[in-house]
Amino acid sequence: MKKEVEILIIGAGASGLMLAILLSGKDILVLDKNSKVGAKLLVSGGGKCNVTNGNVTVKNFLGNQRFIKNVIKRFDQNDLLSWLRGHGLNLIVRKNNQYFCEHSAKELVDVFTKGINKNLISLNTMVEEVEVSPDGFVVMTSKGRVKAKKVVIATGGLSFPQLGACDFGYTIAKKFGHEVSTLSAGLVGFTVQPDQFFFKGLSGASIDVKITVNDKTIRGALLFAHKGITGPAVLDASLYWEKGKIEIDFIPTTNIGTLKLSKKNISRVLGLPSRVAKTFLSELKIEDKSAYKLTKEEWGRIETLKSYSFAPAGTFGYSKAEVTKGGVILDEIDASSMMSKKVNNLYFLGEVLDVTGELGGYNFQWAFSSAYVCAKGLE
Repeated sequence: MKKEVEILIIGAGASGLMLAILLSGKDILVLDKNSKVGAKLLVSGGGKCNVTNGNVTVKNFLGNQRFIKNVIKRFDQNDLLSWLRGHGLNLIVRKNNQYFCEHSAKELVDVFTKGINKNLISLNTMVEEVEVSPDGFVVMTSKGRVKAKKVVIATGGLSFPQLGACDFGYTIAKKFGHEVSTLSAGLVGFTVQPDQFFFKGLSGASIDVKITVNDKTIRGALLFAHKGITGPAVLDASLYWEKGKIEIDFIPTTNIGTLKLSKKNISRVLGLPSRVAKTFLSELKIEDKSAYKLTKEEWGRIETLKSYSFAPAGTFGYSKAEVTKGGVILDEIDASSMMSKKVNNLYFLGEVLDVTGELGGYNFQWAFSSAYVCAKGLE
């Protein structure tokens, strides 16, 4: 491992690897405490990694909209797709314009490992401290001291602690006077209160829903789980939920008024899987009988499925979260270079910043875009 470098990158995840390959030819060193690079990339998207989305706008992100726009526009999804294809990566498109690796996320990681000299990456290396020195920084690691003129924090967030996620980036930011907004698990399932424990009995069932949280409405799939509810719509809803109630339309495509004369049993016309429909009817204390036989009062209870309101007990936590909400406040970062406005030659990238994207490839797009901007700032 080098003991003195121009640019030290801490973190070999999406943003750190992208920065390293873009700085090819420069005097760099990448440190990571894991035994392999791109640990989170390898497991994301069911092992195929949702690299980006064909439709990326600032509305897909939480955070300072102007800052995010300024970064994304310099290296947007089209630039990323062109860059990846130029490096031989084949991508496939799934619903909602989501781009995935064709066979496995290893294909993406291989792009980086082939493009970065392996001698410039030190794995199984724990960074213990970062100190300012007269000519840059001194970084204490489990393998000794490293002197660097510039340091880039690309350590990610707190999600997936089983993959080595930690709070190092936030700790360093605070040490150097940066404000870190409240951190919480994002893109994560909800646990439920006792009144909703019946959800757990539906574990494995999936339905399309409409979820309203605060002033945000999300449409998509909801998956009932042993802990509560998850699925794409729920994960996105978790970004906008702090505490309090959410509202779910369990039958968003069903017009209840058209069902009232049906001779079919109500469980068959609600537009829900039989098991789900019968469970809800049981909770509503409605007999599964011909729809036309339901009373006005019973129809009133059925209507609650269009606007079922409850307060989640909490979330599944960081171990099940895709990302971390919150991070280093963007007001203290230069959007043209990703450099700290408080400490010269200290940079922050990716998830450690106060930017969180919705489900669908937006967070990796942010990681790659912020790395590109940083690379240009380091030229």
